[in-house]
Amino acid sequence: MTDQNTGTTDLTTQPATLASELFAPGVGAQAGPPTTPASDTGTAGDVQPGAHSHGGPTPTGSPAERLTSTDPDAFGVPTGREETWRFTPMKRIKPLLDGAASSAKLSWSTDLPEGVELTRVEAGDPLIKGLPDPVDRLAALTRQNAGGADVVRVAKEAQLDRPVNLGLAGTGGDDVVWGQLVVEVGAFAKATVVLDHTGLARYSGGVTVLVGDGAQVTLVSVQDWAPGAVHGGQYDAVVGRDASFKQVVVTLGGDLVRLVSNVQYAGPGGSAELFGVYFSDETQHQEHRLWVDHAVPNCTSNVLYKGALQGEGARTVWIGDVRIRPAATGTETYELNRNLVLTDGARADSVPNLEIETGEIVGAGHASATGRFDDEQLFYLCSRGIDAETARRLVVRGFFADVVQHIGVNELQDRLMATIDARLGALPGLDEQPVEVA
Repeated sequence: MTDQNTGTTDLTTQPATLASELFAPGVGAQAGPPTTPASDTGTAGDVQPGAHSHGGPTPTGSPAERLTSTDPDAFGVPTGREETWRFTPMKRIKPLLDGAASSAKLSWSTDLPEGVELTRVEAGDPLIKGLPDPVDRLAALTRQNAGGADVVRVAKEAQLDRPVNLGLAGTGGDDVVWGQLVVEVGAFAKATVVLDHTGLARYSGGVTVLVGDGAQVTLVSVQDWAPGAVHGGQYDAVVGRDASFKQVVVTLGGDLVRLVSNVQYAGPGGSAELFGVYFSDETQHQEHRLWVDHAVPNCTSNVLYKGALQGEGARTVWIGDVRIRPAATGTETYELNRNLVLTDGARADSVPNLEIETGEIVGAGHASATGRFDDEQLFYLCSRGIDAETARRLVVRGFFADVVQHIGVNELQDRLMATIDARLGALPGLDEQPVEVA
């Protein structure tokens, strides 16, 4: 089914129906981790009034703790000196941080397989109140101004015959578009959801994925905005007992994109994989922040993000935080970020962080690398008669391909690789750049 509209006002409004199906009794509410504090998590640290961490373990005062609140004023107005904002160009994101209410909408197109429902709930609905809390002022403003949420529901035990496709297109204009999307996937269901962002907009959107016990969910988020677009967003995933969640983020377009992705577990045995690719061209700023909170036993997480940069003023930021709390015995986690700098004048910042509070884990590690082309790969290709320009393209394609293939939707994968190919040809003289390894 395909639906074209200029918002979501035609969606039905009704209370949540799958909450009781998502997680087994005793492991949390419909959208949160265990409601009782994890053992041996210490005492709460000092936090601002009105700030808390939804339904999760008691704060410990650790540097890994983050302030969370639905009240924008709990965070104050960012100046750019704060740790969570120090890489972000504040002048460019200021229209979002101003927080002005707006009725502006994105233009939606949808393709919903059988077994999927698209509806809307209002701001006071219990579903909204149970979502993980915002982690910064922008996310809190989004929750406040969105006026509710659009909800995609996948029935329990459903096996979808194709992905759920949501096309979200900007139509221009200076007003900020505020949006909140919730994806509820019932127990033991299997689903892929694709969010495809295009067009021109100033957009701040929250996305929460509730993965029911035993379910398998893939969320693909594509940021293929037109030049000049600004996009900020908080992505949350709550992974049920023995459930698996995979997120693939692809950021190619827009003037500024800043996405914060968070994962928490509602029961033991959960698995989360976070993949991402980004390609920053001249003056583009692309920032991806990840937080994986291991607070229950026997869960796994794997993070792999790759980025490429070319052109004067191209900038990327990747921050990867993983915390293993004392109760999270049997955890296995790894995170890796790699950046390929194609020209002079580009800058990539990469900061992996890992905090382990128990020795009873399977394994944990992280790695980060930023450099230019691998000269051995280029030499190998050129020695077989391939010109330098084509060789560089092949190296970049190979660099991205192992991440893009995790999308699992052939048509979308082909489109994105074609876009990357086009971007590689957008800067003259690429083959004249020196070959070196940082």
